[in-house]
Amino acid sequence: LGQTFQVTSQEATKLTLAFSRPPLPSAEDCQKLSEDVQKAILAVATVYYWLPKGQGTTLRKVVRDATAEVVEGMIQLTDTILNAPAESLSQEQLISTGGVWEACEQVSNLPRDNQAAVVSALAACLGVVKDAVEEMEHALVEGQDPYGDIMEDEELGFRGNRDTYWSEADRQLLSSCMGLMKASKACLKKVLAAVKAHGKADSPEQIAQLDDLADIANEISPSVDELALSMYPPVNPLAVRLNAAKLASVLKKVLEIAKTSHVCPPSEEGWVQFLTGAVDHNMNKVKNFTQGQL
Repeated sequence: LGQTFQVTSQEATKLTLAFSRPPLPSAEDCQKLSEDVQKAILAVATVYYWLPKGQGTTLRKVVRDATAEVVEGMIQLTDTILNAPAESLSQEQLISTGGVWEACEQVSNLPRDNQAAVVSALAACLGVVKDAVEEMEHALVEGQDPYGDIMEDEELGFRGNRDTYWSEADRQLLSSCMGLMKASKACLKKVLAAVKAHGKADSPEQIAQLDDLADIANEISPSVDELALSMYPPVNPLAVRLNAAKLASVLKKVLEIAKTSHVCPPSEEGWVQFLTGAVDHNMNKVKNFTQGQL
């Protein structure tokens, strides 16, 4: 893959130099240039298709995305050359060439096996969830107006409106939701550490278990976002309860899959049990606060 990316990068340079100043290449030279570009791109795609699915769907997706970026970069460069005035090297052409080089250089950072690919996927999920938790914590600061950054306008009227503030009952419910969001962050942190410490990609079973973990962990961030959105005023307690239940269900699945996989030897079982309890505890509190709404 590294070799095919390197050849593609060189072909992009040749192509852009050929069209950087007059005289333009002859029809024969254009034919040769386009054949070389096509060969390079076909080689990139072929090597991607050679990667066995058994090496892990998470790894395969990362490699596929990197490959697609190289192909798209080359398409963009070709389009730019076709549409550029022939006299000189355009700014767009330089940017497009740089884009192909950058996409091709990515190969050195690609994970080498499914364990590394899953570590990278979990770390990305954790980053997104951390941001969501911080944003919600910031909004929930005592006395703060969650819409304080939105200017008043004539249509909305004065923002003394109940719809823009949390009542005391809302805040009690939301503190349990924050507990669930924090459990999501802790869950991803612990699973990531366990995959780093114990994750292996030596057997089909281990590879499949890692993929299962990555797949279910990918559901955490959208579930956290949905819960966070429903927490803004005016609060509909039933919508909050539904989104909290969805997130709790995803977290329980993550913990269950981790517990039964090779990344969770007996030394890791303590935190799995603790986090399962934390999810149940916060979900029960959400249920209690919303019971009267049913």
